[in-house]
Amino acid sequence: MLNHNQLRQGVRVEIDDAPWIIVDAQFVKPGKGQAFTKIKIKNLIDGRVIERTFKSSESVIKADVMDKDMQFLYHDAGFWNFMDPASYEQSVLDEKQVGDSRSWLKEQETYVVTLWKNRAIAVMPPSFVILTITKCDPGIKGDTVSGATKPATLETGAEVKVPLFVNEGEKIRVDTRTGQYVERAKE
Repeated sequence: MLNHNQLRQGVRVEIDDAPWIIVDAQFVKPGKGQAFTKIKIKNLIDGRVIERTFKSSESVIKADVMDKDMQFLYHDAGFWNFMDPASYEQSVLDEKQVGDSRSWLKEQETYVVTLWKNRAIAVMPPSFVILTITKCDPGIKGDTVSGATKPATLETGAEVKVPLFVNEGEKIRVDTRTGQYVERAKE
């Protein structure tokens, strides 16, 4: 059980029989009345974001959530299959659970999968991934009206804006949090 002063950003709690992560927490001590904590929480299963207020006398259940490194095996008919490299157990995530992370999932790579009550509920890619450009038009010298970038399609199907000097077949580093090009990879 967590009391109101343990409710901080990043803490995972169980409310209404579902796992949530606190995305914002504010402790409020009004001039008159009881202190309370106002939190903004995101559901780890469906991604809904709501706000709740907890008085200083209330407590919240800590969610039985654990992160585990799992290898992405393959994508088939709307389902993404992951395997625990230690036990070889497989977990399947649907499109809703994978969410925007699907743009960065590459087969045979390891990702962090969130488990709740031993059931996979979400996947999180690393902050930066290295991917190969599969389709990209050649840059035209002097075409700087569009900010000197051009669209490129990556091996996972994601599209990012890259500088004009980057060409098809090159590997680039992408920030998965923003979906933006960072640099050319030196692999």
